Amino acid sequence: MSQSAVDVPPKGGFSFDLCKRNDMLIQKGLKAPSFLKTGTTIVGLIFKDGVILGADTRATEGPIVADKNCEKIHYMAPNIYCCGAGTAADTEAVTDMVSSQLRLHRYQTGRDSRVITALTLLKKHLFSYQGHVSAALVLGGVDITGPHLHTIYPHGSTDTLPFATMGSGSLAAMSVFEAKYKEGLTRDEGIKLVAEAICSGIFNDLGSGSNVDICVITKGNKEYLRNYMEPNPRTYVSSKGYSFTKKTEVLRTKITPLMERVEITEVGEAMEE
Repeated sequence: MSQSAVDVPPKGGFSFDLCKRNDMLIQKGLKAPSFLKTGTTIVGLIFKDGVILGADTRATEGPIVADKNCEKIHYMAPNIYCCGAGTAADTEAVTDMVSSQLRLHRYQTGRDSRVITALTLLKKHLFSYQGHVSAALVLGGVDITGPHLHTIYPHGSTDTLPFATMGSGSLAAMSVFEAKYKEGLTRDEGIKLVAEAICSGIFNDLGSGSNVDICVITKGNKEYLRNYMEPNPRTYVSSKGYSFTKKTEVLRTKITPLMERVEITEVGEAMEE
């Protein structure tokens, strides 16, 4: 058999075969579907005993708030967590993929995952797609070498910092960190500072909002504080409730059978065995 006749699986990566078709459809007036994007405030800092990560819980789709209480702090390993900003589908897919790779690595080596291993896997994947995977990440964890905090940009570049912010509300959060961060923070001081930084993003950035999630990672332990703070409670709820008098009217009903029903009748004697 010749080599040309053998089916070769397609190469990985993006396929741009339909770009001309999509461009033609857009020119004819078809509106391309939008994707869910997390206008976000995510932060992290290193304190005396480990790492604290924080995030808001608003997911937006353009000007629409698509989810008021989504989770932006993703599990990577028992000692490593990652905050995601950008396209929600990309952040979840990338973190889930690397999390499974880290688990296989733990099974093979019999050792806890290191933060630098997760960092390398994430930045290699993002760099290979040249920024088309819209995932901006704050990675934090504690391993045998101590606490670590890194930021990963969608194009694959990374930073290693004592405190970091990312997302559309990052400038407001960074102003809080630069004014109040100091080395050797206690756990309570660190949680208070992270919550204040997230609240700064919530109140100064339209893409950030709702509640504050916090994850505290120390050696051999982690504490996920879901909805640690709710700075935007619902202020008004009608005591009468909401009623919708006019219901959707059915104008006409038409049932089209998908295929004609055919009855088969057996004729003749059964065959002898």
